[in-house]
Amino acid sequence: MVEIVYWSGTGNTEAMAQEIEAAVKAAGADVESVRFEDTSADAVASKDVILLGCPAMGSEELEETIVEPFFAELLPKLSGKKVGLFGSYGWGTGEWMDVWKQRTEDSGASVIGTAIVNETPSNAEECVTLGKAAAQA
Repeated sequence: MVEIVYWSGTGNTEAMAQEIEAAVKAAGADVESVRFEDTSADAVASKDVILLGCPAMGSEELEETIVEPFFAELLPKLSGKKVGLFGSYGWGTGEWMDVWKQRTEDSGASVIGTAIVNETPSNAEECVTLGKAAAQA
């Protein structure tokens, strides 16, 4: 079972989650999508393959009121898990994703892939690639 957990402010990261979910299903795996605010760190940590989605916020960082506290609680539970990260951005260079990936790897998780898109993700190949990787993990 692949668990997709995301937060979206403008709808771009939600669209990415939908494209990733479709790719996971097309690759033959079971998948569930949920918003960060509708689940718990314990529920997410119980999954084998976890895909986390958040757009770049502020000066390229995770959304601070929902995603960052959730991720901080989840982080110590990620050791040995297969994790993918995704999100959209409208400025900058994608630094938030590099930092997020490093934090995830430092927790002992295996990062199976990342997907970032600038603004609207319509048919983004990165989403399909991450979905396929999650289905095969």
